[in-house]
Amino acid sequence: MKILLDAMGGDNAPKSTVQGAADAVKEFGDGMTLALLGDEAKIKAAAQELGVDLTPFELIHCTEDVDMHDDPVKAVRHKTDSSLVKGLTMLKNGEADAFVSAGSTGACLAAATLVVGRIKGVKRPALGQVIPAWARPTLLIDVGANADCKPEYLVQFAQMGEVYMNAIMGVEHPKVGLLNIGEEDTKGDLFAQEAHRLLAETVPAFAGNCEGGDLMAGDFDVVVTDGFTGNVCLKTIEGTAKYILAEVKRATQESKRALLGAGLLKPSLKRVAAGLSGDEYGGAALLGVKAPVFIGHGATSVDAVKHGTLACAAAVRGELVDKIARAVAEDQ
Repeated sequence: MKILLDAMGGDNAPKSTVQGAADAVKEFGDGMTLALLGDEAKIKAAAQELGVDLTPFELIHCTEDVDMHDDPVKAVRHKTDSSLVKGLTMLKNGEADAFVSAGSTGACLAAATLVVGRIKGVKRPALGQVIPAWARPTLLIDVGANADCKPEYLVQFAQMGEVYMNAIMGVEHPKVGLLNIGEEDTKGDLFAQEAHRLLAETVPAFAGNCEGGDLMAGDFDVVVTDGFTGNVCLKTIEGTAKYILAEVKRATQESKRALLGAGLLKPSLKRVAAGLSGDEYGGAALLGVKAPVFIGHGATSVDAVKHGTLACAAAVRGELVDKIARAVAEDQ
């Protein structure tokens, strides 16, 4: 399989992308070709500084770059030699199997939808982000692709989320929940009530409402919501995690006794920090387009790049797109 990586996407690119790509290739082993798209001189300079051998990679030079401040649609139309647009065009043309980027989310969404295209029958592609939970990871969908939704969109989000958790995370019978302000069927605004009715009627795996406080309890494998609410929810989780870790770090520096205790707990604290960061899931999957596309946030770390690349490989091997297409077709 061949995976395209936008080497210029993200605040720490191309260093984070080059190192993440190297780590992904090392972990995956044979069977995956990784192509780095971007300014070839900058990629080589980053690799030299990091001590990364570029021999296993294909380098695809791009003369343009999509900035976070660029208008997404204009960038897609006019910056055709950018790593983002060029990569997704190659994906559309069958020159690769999947694409990973930590660049502009808006531009990536626009390019993936306009260039790669939607799976037949999919009303709106959605971003699904796996979040840490006590019992087991949970897929929150949508986390930003569709700020304005119709209740029926959430039915497809649930179907696509079910397929993802089964094909990629190995969950045999995913449970679906609707993010809402209470557990009762009658809770929520008119949108939530109608979404609940449709989910209950058409999604056999639907198990009821999920309150915000229970989102990370692991009671559901897939939790659906509109993109506005999902994005606010995701960023609240990320912000809270950063706050908790910062407070723990501050507390360990208050005294010598605290420092000693922190030293003893260091392995456990590292594990907690890794779990809260979400890097092990590699960003959000854009579900509903004709090829696997993963989008990381701007501050994507080396680990997130690695795991995003490996998640793409898993999506290709697990035939994620074909399975989503079949699930959607069965509901038509």
